[in-house]
Amino acid sequence: MTRTVVESKTKTVTIGLDEPFCVIGERINPTGRKKLAAELEAGDFSTVEKDALEQVACGAMVLDVNAGVVYNSNPNPNETEPPLMRKMIELVQGLVDVPLCIDSSVPAALEAGLDAAEGRPLLNSVTGEEERLEAILPLVKKYNIPVVAISNDDTGISEDPEVRFAVAKKIVERAADHGIPAHDIVVDPLVMPVGAMGTAGRQVFSLVRKLRDELGVNTTCGASNISFGLPNRHGINAAFLPMAIASGMTSAIMNPVRQVEMEAIKAANFLMNNDPNGSDWIRFARVLEAVQGGTPFPEAARAQAAAGGGGRGGRRGGRRRSA
Repeated sequence: MTRTVVESKTKTVTIGLDEPFCVIGERINPTGRKKLAAELEAGDFSTVEKDALEQVACGAMVLDVNAGVVYNSNPNPNETEPPLMRKMIELVQGLVDVPLCIDSSVPAALEAGLDAAEGRPLLNSVTGEEERLEAILPLVKKYNIPVVAISNDDTGISEDPEVRFAVAKKIVERAADHGIPAHDIVVDPLVMPVGAMGTAGRQVFSLVRKLRDELGVNTTCGASNISFGLPNRHGINAAFLPMAIASGMTSAIMNPVRQVEMEAIKAANFLMNNDPNGSDWIRFARVLEAVQGGTPFPEAARAQAAAGGGGRGGRRGGRRRSA
């Protein structure tokens, strides 16, 4: 069984078919969030702090950290993003004990984040583009970490799932050339919006099974992409996630503060026998009871976590680098 291990200084999370679905919190990302982008440029990290604590309380097992702000004062991300990424990584890991996912399109920012991170973070991401492969795979090998592999290349994003599979296979093979094992590759097969492509869901479910069976990799996705442009997006996401889990998807980058999606994941874990005796579901049911009584979901989740119903612990992990 393929297992991908990510670690903070004190906690281990294992991504795998026989593990609870790994929720990677997406909120610490200024893309499309003008207020957060302005705060970060001004050196205000209050929203980052709030999002880190809230996402973990609501069930995030890993936190994605993206520092992709285009400063008005300096539009060159190669200069501004590395120090901002370092600051954000240090801040977040000082607040929460979950592993981190370091997310950037700027290689220097990825390395700054890796240098600041404790434990064994997940790197987001590498694509099949030649320039990106040559820049990112040596970093993955140097720091001995797992990486998200996105199934697009120099030709762009194909609507053909067979082409996306071929790109994923290429990345896995190139990673092997660098001595990076398949269990450290987490493939994002790219979820298309179902509103624009009616077969988008079926494509992903089929691709996930093929990636699992033929390449032996774990998988992830931007879960909300499936509902882009549609009304009642959270209802669609909540239906999509258990179906993806049943097909073999093992993680998703998503918003854990949305109750309906988290409820769907908790139930899917139980149904897939990845929640022994339903203990996590029972803890989550207490949160839902509080919500029914009028407490907002994040507050109810935080109270349950404080009462001892938080996430699973793990062994202590340190920085791992290859010789």
